[in-house]
Amino acid sequence: MHDIRAIRENPETWDAALSRRGKEPMSSSVLALDEERRAAILAAETAQADQKKAAKEVGAAKASGNDAEFERLRALVGEKKAEVSEMQEKAKALDAQLTGLLMGIDNLPLPEVPEGADENDNVEVKRWGEPRALDFTPKEHYDLAGVKPGMDFETAAKLSGARFVVLQGAVARISRALTQFMLDTHIDDHGLTETWTPVLVRPEMMYGTGQLPKFGEDSYETTNGWWLIPTSEVTLTNTVNGETLDEGDLPRRLTAYSQCFRSEAGSAGRDTAGMLRQHQFEKVEMVTICHPDEAIAEHDRMTGCAEAILEKLDLPYRTVVLCTGDMGFGAQKTHDIEVWLPGQNSYREISSVSTCGQFQARRMNARFKPAGGGKLGFVATLNGSGLAVGRCLIAVLENGQQADGSVDLPEALHPYLGGKTRLTAEGTLA
Repeated sequence: MHDIRAIRENPETWDAALSRRGKEPMSSSVLALDEERRAAILAAETAQADQKKAAKEVGAAKASGNDAEFERLRALVGEKKAEVSEMQEKAKALDAQLTGLLMGIDNLPLPEVPEGADENDNVEVKRWGEPRALDFTPKEHYDLAGVKPGMDFETAAKLSGARFVVLQGAVARISRALTQFMLDTHIDDHGLTETWTPVLVRPEMMYGTGQLPKFGEDSYETTNGWWLIPTSEVTLTNTVNGETLDEGDLPRRLTAYSQCFRSEAGSAGRDTAGMLRQHQFEKVEMVTICHPDEAIAEHDRMTGCAEAILEKLDLPYRTVVLCTGDMGFGAQKTHDIEVWLPGQNSYREISSVSTCGQFQARRMNARFKPAGGGKLGFVATLNGSGLAVGRCLIAVLENGQQADGSVDLPEALHPYLGGKTRLTAEGTLA
């Protein structure tokens, strides 16, 4: 959410930053509502002062025997009491209206974020590894002979409908090995704290990280008002919801494996084949809560953590900075990491690492006490995939594929597979 004081002080600057996202100027409407709210607060305070003054004078009038003045002042107290109540209710309603308006406005991009309209304007900043030269036509993951026995879309459709999968046997074990490998790497090499969180949350947690109110259709709400998390960014970040931390306790670096749920409401017809885009999927998430001055450096560090997973798996990738028109709602700056998929002959997103600045912290009221004393400040929050497990499974299967439909598996996974190194064309580990 946005700082109303910053909008008051620099409305033109705020509008200019919004325009970089392709948004219309909004400072005038925001400030008009803010001015009306402040006027109602002032009116309530003035009426309350008048009420207190009249209340004091009532006793004096009665004591002096001035019945007319006593009745006038008593009536005035009643009038001012009603006026205070009315103005307080009006201020409360206007405050809720202003908060709702600010909650629906995108975060402002950092100055270094490239301007653009969509993914075609993203800027590549790194490329690692060379796609393997193949002497056969590569297949997509679901068409590989060794994968077919362990990746069942028909049974999943019977159970749940489209965009679900049942994994079994060797493929399920490879997926589990990837999850374990990612967690161990982030914990042992990158210093993240392993965390396990619920997948059902209260709506205020979804508001805290920005999934609500604007993007409710992209997630699933249960009949009792809980929401299924679209990623454990929601739970990990909201661990500091309403908290005041000591600066010395920052940064907090967390990682969690979870099931994730997305309705994919805005992606009808996209990537319907295979496991690339599903309603239920697995992800290892990274979240950092830190001092605002450390957010930019932390963003680069988290990007490196995600890249390290792909490098250890020997999977070619490229990293891009998203342009202003392609960034997510709550992000100030985002790095997308795209892994090479030979079956599609293209790079596809496997991780998105974003710094949100203090945007989410304002929504959550998450603050810190400066070590040297002074005014409380809002923390900065960052999140990123480390990685999307299903997409990583796709990349491992497609990049390791052989002409006969078998798959050579990355060396980093061998210890997690009992020393097995290959998925055979028959669908077993060997």
